[in-house]
Amino acid sequence: MIPVSLLVCVMAAWCAVYLADTLLRSSVTHRISYESWLASRGLMLSPFHVRWQTTMFNRLFAYCARINPQALYLWFNSGLVFGLVAMLGSVVLLVKTLQQTLAQMTTDNPRIGGQQTLQVVVPGVNLPTSQLAYFFTALLLSGVIHELGHAVAALREQVRVNGFGMFVFVLYPGAFVDLFTTHLNLISPTQQLRIFCAGVWHNFVLCVAALAFLLLMPLLLFPMYSTGGGALVTEVVQGSAADGPRGLSVGDIVTGLEDCPVRGVEDWSSCLSHLSHTQQTGYCVPVVSLQPSWAHGRAFKRLDGTMDCCSNNSLTDLCFSYIKPQSKNNREYACMPVRKMVVGTRVCRSDSDCAAHSHAASVCVTPSLENQTRFIRVTHPPNTHMLFVGYPPHLQYAVSLTNFVPRFSFLHLDLPVFLETFWKYVVSLSGALAVVNSVPCFALDGQWMLNALLEATLVTVVTDRQKRELIGFFLLLAGSALLAANVALGLWMVTAR
Repeated sequence: MIPVSLLVCVMAAWCAVYLADTLLRSSVTHRISYESWLASRGLMLSPFHVRWQTTMFNRLFAYCARINPQALYLWFNSGLVFGLVAMLGSVVLLVKTLQQTLAQMTTDNPRIGGQQTLQVVVPGVNLPTSQLAYFFTALLLSGVIHELGHAVAALREQVRVNGFGMFVFVLYPGAFVDLFTTHLNLISPTQQLRIFCAGVWHNFVLCVAALAFLLLMPLLLFPMYSTGGGALVTEVVQGSAADGPRGLSVGDIVTGLEDCPVRGVEDWSSCLSHLSHTQQTGYCVPVVSLQPSWAHGRAFKRLDGTMDCCSNNSLTDLCFSYIKPQSKNNREYACMPVRKMVVGTRVCRSDSDCAAHSHAASVCVTPSLENQTRFIRVTHPPNTHMLFVGYPPHLQYAVSLTNFVPRFSFLHLDLPVFLETFWKYVVSLSGALAVVNSVPCFALDGQWMLNALLEATLVTVVTDRQKRELIGFFLLLAGSALLAANVALGLWMVTAR
């Protein structure tokens, strides 16, 4: 469900704005001056909607439209081709997403939900409130670049731009350009297509540019941050398994999980996944260290069938299993002080692994744990190993890491994280705007793209304009229904389950 606190704050803010607007408009002394102030600044207020429009950017748009006409001609023709391909691709993508949503509704398998190509985003539900600033900033940037494409393409086709503006609807920001409709209706359908496709084309280009920045981040930040030497801890969840005096701290560099080397965040995730899906690692321990005082504990079975031999109240001991050198089939259990036994020892899978690397008689001891529980040594020099006992994904959620290690002490640890998170949102949201706006749906760019396409291609086949409009209407109706079904079912899946 949507967090009540977020809903209350949003409703309270809009109620305050609407109340102030109503009071000023109903005031005899302030009404005229207030409405004049709004008009002079291009502001318009209505319930849950604030809109601002200006002409201050018109010169900038006109300047961009005059830069290298031949290059702009090729640029916007490329956008036209992309827009037409995207219109067809968006329909295919929505059909696929609808099939995935329906499949998820009829199954309890959680993995199917993660396979959806497009997902409805609801702040506070599947979008963390801590990342709202990233989301709305990236959404606004994507909207501005989208409208910049429309404006420059329109001026290049001799269509006047009345103004540029931005708005906020409930929580979501956006942008728009106001084109002179008379000029737009006078140009050819192909020219119209170049204008209508320019928005989604620029969203696609922004998406590719943001993706390129993410891929080149290690190179771009190389003078200030190093990579490949481990995963840097930027946050530790308080009270988690990684917290504590011998746990991880902000600024630690993790270089290994057991015998799996960690050179970055990707290695950290893959190592945890590998450890959770393989048998528990063993450790080479000298036979002489298996003292009788540690091994006299009585072993007993847990409910899941695994063995334990330590007191439930022990915080320093752990039950280990091993096979005596004299008896290859008789498995013994010993409750031993875990840190003393495994820190600095070699990992093993069998006794033969220990014999190959040790001159002294050694035995491979394995922690006897519940199913899916693992014992993991986390290497973060120069500190001693952090010892973790639990479900590996819990360790992954307990810490936040980054690939970028500052070369200088004055550099902020979180700067690469901020950049990486923001541009990931730009990739997602700009790509989503390109897809959604390409859908042949009422009130979206796809409506005008489809109408212009039909006028450019069917004018000789279907000579009656009303019949062409009727064909366009039914295609738009189908596209609108497809998009509405995806949004409605997506919202239900996000908020109701």
